[in-house]
Amino acid sequence: MSDPSDNFDIENPKLPKDIKKNAMRSGFYPYADKLDWDVYEAEMLDLQKQLVLLQAHLAKTGERVMLVFEGRDAAGKGGTIKTYLENLNPRYNLIAALPKPNDRESTQWYFQRYVDWLPAAGETVLFDRSWYNRAGVEPVMGFCTPEQTEHFLEEAPEFEKRLTNDGIHLFKFWLSIGREMQLKRFHDRRHDPLKVWKLSPVDLQALDKWDPYSKARDEMLKRTDKPHARWTIIRANDKRRGRLTVIRSVLDRLDFSGKDLSKIGKIDPKITMSAEEFLAMDGVDAA
Repeated sequence: MSDPSDNFDIENPKLPKDIKKNAMRSGFYPYADKLDWDVYEAEMLDLQKQLVLLQAHLAKTGERVMLVFEGRDAAGKGGTIKTYLENLNPRYNLIAALPKPNDRESTQWYFQRYVDWLPAAGETVLFDRSWYNRAGVEPVMGFCTPEQTEHFLEEAPEFEKRLTNDGIHLFKFWLSIGREMQLKRFHDRRHDPLKVWKLSPVDLQALDKWDPYSKARDEMLKRTDKPHARWTIIRANDKRRGRLTVIRSVLDRLDFSGKDLSKIGKIDPKITMSAEEFLAMDGVDAA
């Protein structure tokens, strides 16, 4: 099967018709259209009210929450985090989006700089990419050695076990998008003056590395999906459905005063999968 990027030129302001046509359904996405905006707004309002109740519960009990967001470039990680935090107190709900390590940090234990961002009592920390850079971006782009990646894949489950054993509620989300959807979103960024800042040199290099990223993702999921720290894969071609599903997944798993299952709603099984289910899907090239 031909790669849709074969006739894609990101500098051409006109997006190829086949990419535009196939974007939503790419990666065998189960919906042809976005969720209706009015439905989305109504459901999101109910969920954000529940998040406010969860925030009050965490402040009272001192419980700690961590959300790790991973996925290909343009998968929607940043927008999902922004939506999650929209009505929450930034004093207790923090974004961790760490830059490239400096010279000193590059000589530390790999997880050391992430430890500084672990939540204190009552806090929720949302990682816009995380220590899993070492299993995806870094090996694919040649920023680390195969030996370093192998060492990471051995250590990560043990590191996460220490977090969960200490009582931290850890959520790991992989936002999955299809090939044409990624190309469309890259194109949108390149030609929208309000979005062009989102397009980095690494993003542009990633255009030709779809298969290596898929291989790295699969190995990461196989090695780091453990009973104490499961991955949740959310198919995110439709950002609206994806954001609702992320928030529902958190609210569904945690207990808090005022929790209302009728307001939280059902998690959509068509776009939500375990790592095992995702890896078992034959012929689906989505990430």
